[in-house]
Amino acid sequence: MTELARDAAFAAVSTAFGSIGRVCMALDGRFCVRHVSSQLDLLLGPGAAKRVIGEPIEKLLGPELFADGSALRLALAAGEKREGWRALLHGESGATRLLSITAAPLQSDPYGVCDPSAVYLLVLRPAEDDPACAGSREPLAGPGLICRSQAMGRVFRLVETLQHSESSILITGESGTGKEVMARTIHAHSPRQHGPFVAVNAAALPGDLLESELFGHVRGAFTGAVRDRPGRFELATDGTLFLDEVGDVPLHLQVKLLRVLQERTYERVGDGTTRQTNARIIAATNRDLRRAVAAGAFREDLYYRLKVFPIELPPLRARREDIEPIASYLLARVGARTGRALRFSPEALRALMSHDWPGNVRELENALEFGATVCRGQTLQPEDLPPEVVSPAPRVPAPAPAAAPAPTPTPVPWRSDAGVGLPDDRILLQHALEAHRWNRLETARALGVSRSTLWRRMRTAGLE
Repeated sequence: MTELARDAAFAAVSTAFGSIGRVCMALDGRFCVRHVSSQLDLLLGPGAAKRVIGEPIEKLLGPELFADGSALRLALAAGEKREGWRALLHGESGATRLLSITAAPLQSDPYGVCDPSAVYLLVLRPAEDDPACAGSREPLAGPGLICRSQAMGRVFRLVETLQHSESSILITGESGTGKEVMARTIHAHSPRQHGPFVAVNAAALPGDLLESELFGHVRGAFTGAVRDRPGRFELATDGTLFLDEVGDVPLHLQVKLLRVLQERTYERVGDGTTRQTNARIIAATNRDLRRAVAAGAFREDLYYRLKVFPIELPPLRARREDIEPIASYLLARVGARTGRALRFSPEALRALMSHDWPGNVRELENALEFGATVCRGQTLQPEDLPPEVVSPAPRVPAPAPAAAPAPTPTPVPWRSDAGVGLPDDRILLQHALEAHRWNRLETARALGVSRSTLWRRMRTAGLE
């Protein structure tokens, strides 16, 4: 069959999918787009379908899902199908959509109708049209971010609603939760995406130097000022200024920062000339600014000026269902740097799921860097992880009253006497089943439980 005839055949299939609101896409063995339906133009604007032909799919849907060694790419290469995965689709025009993705290897074609270079099939649909996305446990991916929890899913949808806004944003969360990554994601999906993204850490600079960094200075303003120097507000013209650790800005600078937010004007240090700025402000802090306001350490008016649109990033221990997809993504990224295809043993994954991660995603990434360095094979074992992850330091309990009864010990997830319904029970159980190709006898042996106990856990977790 000629290439023209094959294109016509794919167009017919695409028309059928398009009639029910789906975008059909075929990838070659290198995960580059071979065919795509014109329905993509409705999501990203006219001409989008033609522009993506021949492009790597990761350019369209992000490296979190389709980079070398990523979970979805490895699954497709192994001949497996995946449904309900979600991603932010980002086009050249700035349009952004949250999508539900179904991906599968193409079956052999006995009639010779299909393009032999088309190896994988992707079907895309807007996530709001997919009722399964509301309670889906499949990962959601975006630029530098990947998650499975509903809490972070709401954050992704919030980013989507912000794509036409230029309001000031305050991102809060513990250290290591990815506040700067989130700020960059918001910038990349905003009207200012083609402008600069300028970051400054207020906690890393003393007050006098921070003032110069933010507003710039003129020659002779202070000792060492041998020339005029623009500040970060000026460098962020037509773009975004990210103020990290804004809670550490000294009070005298908070007054000047408030003026910039209110009047969009400032002066360089040592200069009386008033300058204009149009930089968008995204601030972040790991401090409780409401308490700082109550203590007189942070201006209340500045707090509300920054908090036009608040976003709170939950700590990793509060969204344990995100640990596995994040860890898989980070391990694939670490392994790609050394040309290794690393994976987790069920025991190593259980250790990751059980740790509290006080340093959040940053600590998780460092632990996997350590593990990939000491691991001698392809499978990461618990002994390859840092000691504090596998065997955290025991906490000394407070002395209990003499008459108080002894506390009931918390059951271990995989003991035969363990209770069912732990937050990560379903995730760990599914991972163990997949590791043993859903063989119940082998899975039960690996977990140290009877087949009947395993069957009850599967039924409770909805994995029958």
